[in-house]
Amino acid sequence: MSLNFKHKINGQDLIIAISQDIKTSQVLMVAYMNKEALEKTLETKKAHYWSTSRGKLWLKGESSGHVQIVHEVLVDCDEDAVVLKVEQKGGACHTGYYSCFYRRLDSDDLKTIGKKVFEPEKIYGES
Repeated sequence: MSLNFKHKINGQDLIIAISQDIKTSQVLMVAYMNKEALEKTLETKKAHYWSTSRGKLWLKGESSGHVQIVHEVLVDCDEDAVVLKVEQKGGACHTGYYSCFYRRLDSDDLKTIGKKVFEPEKIYGES
């Protein structure tokens, strides 16, 4: 794989990965991928990412069941970022929203504009 994994975080060479709804083009989330995550994504057609907080590979939806079925992978001009065109099962955001971008910044105030599609406590337990 010839992509430029030039973002170095915690010793990992990573690329930025943006997931986007295949039907609506809504941006669902932004994460990182290492080479293994990208290869697994291409192989399984399910989105895999590198968790910078946990320091490990993860399949999106492995605990919630809210997987992302990958239909297309677009690569930017510098080859250091990808857009995954996905079919999102359930919600993309661990807070219960369909997209991680469920708030709009109005002046200096955040306004919730998205609707919850699941209750995180029922899937992940109490924090």
